[in-house]
Amino acid sequence: MAFLMPWYIFLFVGVFDWGYYAHALISVESAVRSAVQYTSQSSKTATDQTTACIYALNEMKVSQNVPANSSCNADPLVVTASLVASGADGNAAASITVKYHTAQLIPIPLILNNQFWIVQTLQMRLQS
Repeated sequence: MAFLMPWYIFLFVGVFDWGYYAHALISVESAVRSAVQYTSQSSKTATDQTTACIYALNEMKVSQNVPANSSCNADPLVVTASLVASGADGNAAASITVKYHTAQLIPIPLILNNQFWIVQTLQMRLQS
């Protein structure tokens, strides 16, 4: 049993890190989805980066390294809103990009770094 203890610790650290990163991925996906739902209301709201930031922050507040008073312009969270003249179906669309820099965790050499950038971009056709 004592011979296997280092492997158990190694596996526990790996599972803990993967769980945190999976949670971060889900949070970023939720943040980009809620922000693009707001910005796709009209061409006026498509470039409203301030309100899109508020929607993204509401979803990302469960992450440990995102402060409640973050500005969405610097580490760890960057939110970008833009209007796309011709989206995937040829119509005007709102585009949101959320970049999140994860907290530093315990690195596993050759498998996991101690930090990652998670970037999600989503386009949604304008509703009006």
